[in-house]
Amino acid sequence: MASPFDVLRVEPDASEEAIEQAYRERVIEAHPDHGGSPEEFQRVRTAYKQLQAGYEPEVDTEPELEDEESYEQAGSRVEYLNYAVLDDHGWDLDDDDLFGKAAEGDLDHEDYGEFLVEPHESLLEAAENRGFMWPFACRGGACANCAVIVKQGELSMPVNNILPPEMIEQDIRLSCNGIPVTDEMQVLYNVKHLPELEELRLPPRPFEQAYPGD
Repeated sequence: MASPFDVLRVEPDASEEAIEQAYRERVIEAHPDHGGSPEEFQRVRTAYKQLQAGYEPEVDTEPELEDEESYEQAGSRVEYLNYAVLDDHGWDLDDDDLFGKAAEGDLDHEDYGEFLVEPHESLLEAAENRGFMWPFACRGGACANCAVIVKQGELSMPVNNILPPEMIEQDIRLSCNGIPVTDEMQVLYNVKHLPELEELRLPPRPFEQAYPGD
């Protein structure tokens, strides 16, 4: 099994500065949005964490394998908030403490909470597998019905045929094929009613019974 030094492509006696530089290069290279994969991205981040924690090579690497497997199997913890409740509570989308307010807002479980996204689950699949009815339409990255705003963490988006670069810069992503690539995330779902997304939506047939006002 590759050691953290191998993953970051540095020598075991590399300086902290060299390790930091190697990590910055490798994390970009391994990111799914730059041609990498969620698995490789996680391996790079895990390797960097191990070196920061004072990793030393061992003859028996089996425990290290177990640690990495546990990390990869843990998935990503996603804290979610329904965009539709912001106006009801007078909350602002750009509020840095938005999720703190939501945690104390006595919201229904469908509007605020958290769940675990298993490896290789998309964000939308994870929500549905846990009984939630989040908006969607095409499931193919060709409409904005499933759009979310990522407030914390990273969500890779292997397929995007609809969101322009300026929306990507605003941290808008598609949940239908978006895969979390960080340990923790905060996302606002049901953001399809943002004015800038209006022309990018399809008729919400699969979701209209869950939100009759659509």
